[in-house]
Amino acid sequence: MKNKPIDKDLLKKYVDNPEFVAGIYNYCDRWCERCRAKSKCMNYAVSEEHLEETELGDVNNELFWEKMDETFQATIDLIYEVAENEGLNLDLEDDETTQKLDKERFEIAENHACSRLAKDYGRIVDDWFDSTQDQFQEKIEELHLKTRLELPGVDPIAEAGAFDDVMEIIKWYQYQIYVKLMRAVTSIQHEMEDPDDEYPKDSDGSAKVALIAIDRSIYAWGELRNLMPDQADNIIDILVQLGKLRDLTEKTFPNARSFIRPGLDL
Repeated sequence: MKNKPIDKDLLKKYVDNPEFVAGIYNYCDRWCERCRAKSKCMNYAVSEEHLEETELGDVNNELFWEKMDETFQATIDLIYEVAENEGLNLDLEDDETTQKLDKERFEIAENHACSRLAKDYGRIVDDWFDSTQDQFQEKIEELHLKTRLELPGVDPIAEAGAFDDVMEIIKWYQYQIYVKLMRAVTSIQHEMEDPDDEYPKDSDGSAKVALIAIDRSIYAWGELRNLMPDQADNIIDILVQLGKLRDLTEKTFPNARSFIRPGLDL
């Protein structure tokens, strides 16, 4: 039965489970429904076992937030237990200095060309959807008409499915690109301050997730251009924006494409 209480010991069992790939959720796109590797993900397993399916997407559900609080507290308890066993001190020596430094890093990341282009892209998508509400309604009516007419060689159900798919992709990645690039640029600053060539760079991993999101968005907009030929010129402008963003991201993070994401890249 779901909705079991989550405590530190239970969470530790998940952490120690060899079937889960450590850190797989660090460089994913959070789209569990479409993930081929969710069986390897501890985060997904915890959600599936301890939250009802309807609660996973219902951020207004009080029980959802209660379970989130439980998981958060269990994770904090586990972190402090591990730190104590390893003799680590988690207390910040100068919290005010750290906060100031974090703010400076955020401002630098926010003003980076990649971040600005990504933020502009999110705004452009909003503007496009706002300006095409009538065309969307016309497209829906067109698909309904095709269904009623049962025209030979026409599959309105498949067309509607393709339409829904590309819309989902565009919406899912619209803001995520900006979030991942912000993390990538922020990580660069950490890596410059404390270089460690032994480990893969978080900046490259985060940038790779952003690049995957950009690639999939380009595909979706290309398909949408075929489905909505009246919007072809406007969609081309959006594709050009994404092309610029992809090129700049690849130049800024030249090793991002070759980054191996745990459990996700073979």
